[in-house]
Amino acid sequence: KSIEREKFVPLVKEEVEKEKKGTNEKEDEDVQAGRRKRSKKEPRDWETVWSAIQSMREETIAPVDTMGCDRLFDSEAPPPVRRFQILVSLMLSSQTKDQAVSACVKRLQSIEGGLTPSSILALSDDELRSQLYGVGFHNRKTTYLKKVSSTILDPPYNGDIPRTLTELVSLPGVGPKMAHLALQAAWNDTVGIGVDVHVHRIAARLGWTKKCPTPEHTRKALEEWLPFEKWRPINEMLVGFGQTVCTPVNPKCGECKAR
Repeated sequence: KSIEREKFVPLVKEEVEKEKKGTNEKEDEDVQAGRRKRSKKEPRDWETVWSAIQSMREETIAPVDTMGCDRLFDSEAPPPVRRFQILVSLMLSSQTKDQAVSACVKRLQSIEGGLTPSSILALSDDELRSQLYGVGFHNRKTTYLKKVSSTILDPPYNGDIPRTLTELVSLPGVGPKMAHLALQAAWNDTVGIGVDVHVHRIAARLGWTKKCPTPEHTRKALEEWLPFEKWRPINEMLVGFGQTVCTPVNPKCGECKAR
């Protein structure tokens, strides 16, 4: 029996559309080029495999479906705070399971003032570090969160997260995967594919990429042939698939419809 998932509703559509006017022109050109491209590198029968994975994803709820970084923000908070909470969730997610990220975000949302840049800066390093227990590299992420919170409060951001890829990856602790997913979830803007360890691993297993040593190589390889409309959904689809069926160790190949 299929299980309907709650779809992410873009944050304050009118505000997003207004902010889109400031999008970096180079990023727009790259995306338009991506929309036009259908490379000869397109894998054989990839659409059949995609459909099979989608079917499996509809049958089982994965951790990402309820605890993904686009589902942890406080829905009653102002839009800039929601976007900040999405970015924080992504920053915490590196080398950390969704369950631990979800628990940590809830703790941070319960501090005085809630999870905002000002509230993060009001905590001492030790106080913030104690809130991040269970999160991988919590000492490093304590430093990153402080620096990002300070940057966001100053001009030109004035309390909101950046809305271009270039600006996002310039923040401490924010890599390309986080930046792409932040743009999608916080600004409803897709300029590339968010590739994490699950997408990186599974794309190679499926034969969708070849000789890609890093997630960034995988992103570029996928964007050469995958239709633009698939750039956003591929992350959640393959992450959930990797959490439930195509696991890193002892994958459930006997149950896989995509073989």
